[in-house]
Amino acid sequence: MEYLFAFLVGGAICVIGQLLLDFAKLTPAHVMSIFVVSGAILDGFDLYDNLINFAGAGATVPITSFGHSLLHGAMKSAEDHGFIGIGMGIFELTSAGISAAILFSFLVALIFRPRG
Repeated sequence: MEYLFAFLVGGAICVIGQLLLDFAKLTPAHVMSIFVVSGAILDGFDLYDNLINFAGAGATVPITSFGHSLLHGAMKSAEDHGFIGIGMGIFELTSAGISAAILFSFLVALIFRPRG
């Protein structure tokens, strides 16, 4: 049952993204920004953790989880270090993913010839 819930929630997030691309005529950058901000908003209202408990990887794999992780790290660090902790903790949980994206995009740019 756990796999079914993960599939349904992850699929629903993808369907929402596809509908935004097709009918709202938004660019992929707009949809990505909407998903990151919506994940942060859901985490701000303490709803995204419940979604993760319900759907597992169906809620942690999509881009909405990135917004959740950004806000989650910032709020946790803000509790420990005060206002300065927001800046310190915002990338604490996501730094490995951001670093990997930078490294792999650099390696791909070395191997292939980028256009434009």
